[in-house]
Amino acid sequence: MERADEHPFGIDFGGTGIKGAPVDLAAGDLAGEKAKIDTPRPATPAAVSAVFQELVAGFPPSHAAVGVTVPGVMVHGVVRSAANIDRSWVGADADAIFSEALQREVHVVNDADAAGLAEVEYGAARGRSGLVIVTTLGTGIGSALVHDGVLVPNSELGHLQVEGRVAEKHAANSVREREGLSWEEWAARLTVYYRTLERLFTPDLFVVGGGVSKSADKFLPLIEVETEIVPAALRNKAGIIGAALVASRAGLRS
Repeated sequence: MERADEHPFGIDFGGTGIKGAPVDLAAGDLAGEKAKIDTPRPATPAAVSAVFQELVAGFPPSHAAVGVTVPGVMVHGVVRSAANIDRSWVGADADAIFSEALQREVHVVNDADAAGLAEVEYGAARGRSGLVIVTTLGTGIGSALVHDGVLVPNSELGHLQVEGRVAEKHAANSVREREGLSWEEWAARLTVYYRTLERLFTPDLFVVGGGVSKSADKFLPLIEVETEIVPAALRNKAGIIGAALVASRAGLRS
């Protein structure tokens, strides 16, 4: 039986908090209680690396790989955008920076992509073939495209232009809260968004995540699309689990 310190470690690096835990990939769940530390201000590479060191130090020593979600476009370990983190990340080799800080093999992945992979492997889309589109409704709209279990990275479908507006500026959960929209009013906006995705991609399944997915019964039945649409299953664990899964798969390829 694999010891806890041999499990890959997942870190979910968000705009407001950084949380992490070892992950039991056989079970598709955390292998221990997760730890959380507030994201530093400013969230520079040096400051975030220091938080990672503090977070990992709270767990038993390990040489297992670490997976990290980053709220930005990731290309071969390099950060290409920085929506909710410091602009100094753009162009930074996050794989190398975090590997040096933790003295462990580290692999980074876009945050929504990590959640999408986790939902396909262990969650609401487990066992589903074809094209699955996982969206996370929060401050913005994150997305993951997964076809027959293979991720198409950095889809960034929240930035699509829908009816002349950037989708996440009109239909994210933060917009619902800020404008005081009813569930019905918000669902009408989401219907336009998801119908646009239907037209462009013809998916087999939509999975809707983000913190608001815990209230899925209040708005998902109101979204009028032909594609099956279901709430995410892993909730706030998806990023950690998906990051660890990415790290494990990268290790197998190397």
